[in-house]
Amino acid sequence: MAAAGPESGGSSGSSVGLAGSGTFKKSLTSEMPGSSGHTIKKGHRGVDSTGETTYKKTTSSALKGAIQLGITHTVGSLSTKPERDVLMQDFYVVESIFFPGEGSNLTPAHHYNDFRFKTYAPVAFRYFRELFGIRPDDYLYSLCNEPLIELFNSGASGSIFYVSSDDEFIIKTVQHKEAEFLQKLLPGYYMNLNQNPRTLLPKFYGLYCVQAGGKNIRIVVMNNLLPRSVKMHLKYDLKGSTYKRRASQKEREKVFPTYKDLDFMQDIPDSLFLDSDMYNALCKTLQRDCLVLQSFKIMDYSLLVAIHNMDQAQKEHAIADGTSQADTRRPAAQKALYSTAMESIQGEARRGGTIETDDQMGGIPARNAKGERLLLYIGIIDVLQSYRFIKKLEHSWKALVHDGDTVSVHRPSFYADRFLRFMCNTAFKKIPLRPSPSKKSRSGTTVQRRTGQSGAPIQAQLSCETKAQVMTEADVEQGSHLGRPDLLPRTPPVDEANSDSIATTLSTSSLGSGGLNSPANRSIGTTAHNSESSTEEVASTALSSCLYSGSPGPSLPERTAELKEQFEDLPETEISF
Repeated sequence: MAAAGPESGGSSGSSVGLAGSGTFKKSLTSEMPGSSGHTIKKGHRGVDSTGETTYKKTTSSALKGAIQLGITHTVGSLSTKPERDVLMQDFYVVESIFFPGEGSNLTPAHHYNDFRFKTYAPVAFRYFRELFGIRPDDYLYSLCNEPLIELFNSGASGSIFYVSSDDEFIIKTVQHKEAEFLQKLLPGYYMNLNQNPRTLLPKFYGLYCVQAGGKNIRIVVMNNLLPRSVKMHLKYDLKGSTYKRRASQKEREKVFPTYKDLDFMQDIPDSLFLDSDMYNALCKTLQRDCLVLQSFKIMDYSLLVAIHNMDQAQKEHAIADGTSQADTRRPAAQKALYSTAMESIQGEARRGGTIETDDQMGGIPARNAKGERLLLYIGIIDVLQSYRFIKKLEHSWKALVHDGDTVSVHRPSFYADRFLRFMCNTAFKKIPLRPSPSKKSRSGTTVQRRTGQSGAPIQAQLSCETKAQVMTEADVEQGSHLGRPDLLPRTPPVDEANSDSIATTLSTSSLGSGGLNSPANRSIGTTAHNSESSTEEVASTALSSCLYSGSPGPSLPERTAELKEQFEDLPETEISF
């Protein structure tokens, strides 16, 4: 096998030599009505006078046919080779096969003009497909069993996009520099996928080139981010920059326009809200992917965010059918592992893990500020832009006329930091936590208690103190009838802190106006001192009863006077020790 770059015309394996180069250079005039008529061009993409899309003067129908013939041959021939470990030289191998119109012993006859089909790094890409669980027969069935479907809203890149009939794969035409850059990335891409297949980066399944009419048309096969069976209500291309990041008027007039950063900040100023675990998984995946892109010196990439509004879709379905039934459309199950947005950030759905998605059709569940249920289909796109000399000049020029930190073209490290900061702080946020009902009830009770304490603290305290004094008086009277006023009835023990406060209140409020040296007061003090524990227990019980019953007691002056009279009748000799 001969190693060659993306521009090389070298052959390997089953390729045919340069003997067919004269046929290979034959123009596809019969397949290009636009070559003689008026053609509207956008980059290499154009529309001829009959309305058919052309790319480098090759009609879309001829290009689709050549792609399917070439992939059928290359995958079939690769299946006959034994599987082995990927070697370093495998990343730089190019296999080439010539397809004459009349057919050959290796290729079938076809009604297109002659072309040559090249396959880059076939062994390496076979490993990538196996890593994502794509079997060769599934790959062939998706791409070659049914005609490819052209996407007409393909953006401003000038590329042509095709999607397989089962929504599994996207085929995109790329520039020579992008194909060359991807081939250089393959060793690092291989290492990154081995470490972590959960990524929002594009999943590349094949890199090919169709040589027709003297032109090289390079194509790449990737995972499809947006299933056609799910209606996307909004679509944004986000870079994290603000300089000229608003969709043009022409773009807005499309049926399914792609909006940009300033449009997002205007349309969704409160961000998209994700569950806490979902938000953490998304930001962790974005951070890891940005580090990979930064290490490759890649910049100017975007996060494609397509939004399916489930509530709006349900209303639309009800209006269309005259019923209130929910939208029951579901995309077909995808064959590739980690191909949906949900699997890309959590990644264990197909390898024994458990993801509770409630049949979310592969989208990430979210909500907007109105509380509407959303499904997000996201992925990082346009990763084949290296920060080369041209990009450095572009950033320098834009920085002269505008704020250099706001333009999209920037050095990779700054671009990655700004991109990640915008996505995790502006575009996506965690759903705000709400206090639970139990916490609300506890907080309400606390406030009520504080209000009661501050509203009438003196009255409640005085009533409870008075009730404690009354109970103490009755107990003392009972002790007097027994002839031992110093022995008070025992009560169950209570809290020591409450007992201290009641004892202090009792000793101060029970004293009359006669002074501390009067015989009656000395008698009371001695009694309280010698029966301290019993009196405190009785008073504590009285206070507790007062607090929990909430009933007001007699006024303090009245009960103090009654208590004083009872204690003055006690003989002083009976309480001496």
